[in-house]
Amino acid sequence: MAVFNLKETDRDEVRQYQTGRYISSNEAVWRILGFPIHERHPAIEHLAVHLENGQRVHFTERNAAQMAQEPPKDTTLTAFFKLCHEDEFARNLFYWQVPRYYTWNSSGRRWQRRKSGKEVEGHPGIKSSDVLGRVYSIHPNQFECFFLRMLLFEIKGPQSFQHLLTVAGNICPTYREACKRRGLLEDDAHWDMTLQEASGSQVSCQLRRVFAIMLHNCDLSSPPTLWMNHLESLSEDILYRDRQQNRNMSFDFDSTVFNQALIFIEDAVISLGGKALDEYGLPKPYRRKASIPIEII
Repeated sequence: MAVFNLKETDRDEVRQYQTGRYISSNEAVWRILGFPIHERHPAIEHLAVHLENGQRVHFTERNAAQMAQEPPKDTTLTAFFKLCHEDEFARNLFYWQVPRYYTWNSSGRRWQRRKSGKEVEGHPGIKSSDVLGRVYSIHPNQFECFFLRMLLFEIKGPQSFQHLLTVAGNICPTYREACKRRGLLEDDAHWDMTLQEASGSQVSCQLRRVFAIMLHNCDLSSPPTLWMNHLESLSEDILYRDRQQNRNMSFDFDSTVFNQALIFIEDAVISLGGKALDEYGLPKPYRRKASIPIEII
């Protein structure tokens, strides 16, 4: 049914919907017989992912004081850690598999065994269903949370955040390092070769630009290693400028030269929409209160 109106009137969305709605004979019979119109199968349980003490807290002006005094309740992730500590069967599951055998009690903020469903052979009292668990996506720019999510798909039955950081009995300082030790990250040999080849034909300012693009876009597994392998190539023009300004060719690479290179790299990364260098595991450059030269590339 087509409706045309050539005069200006107040828009009535309800009336417009009712006027333009059309039901075919097939749909009419389906509705008259009372058949279901739509359904969703299987059910999906969304699973939270966050860093330790990084869960979201929703508060208003009225409950802000109370939320500040009382710590946030468990999320599906922290409750999963507790479940793995208490339930032996849960230790055999990945995080995304939990909704298949357990239901989320939103009021009690805990996982409970399913009371209905198909019996799991060899595990009395455990029932399974078709429910799917979907872990929320994390942008790669959120480095640590992104790597935490990656570990949740590789480690069964973790009992704490520290458990995820532990590899071969050693606690890694970051989730990125834990992923690297487990072989989940690609090697940086390709990027190392790229910088090595570029250093033979490009000046240092261009090389720093390439390195900044790598940091922002290429998800490097070990940025500090690349920096240590090429810090002199990335700083040659700065050393040359210092020699010219001081008329002393005996000057050599030192912490001041490397610090200036880091400042230029950090400025380039931020201009691309990235973050400070310490977020990538690189040394944080020292910026003096006096004005610092801006590199134009």
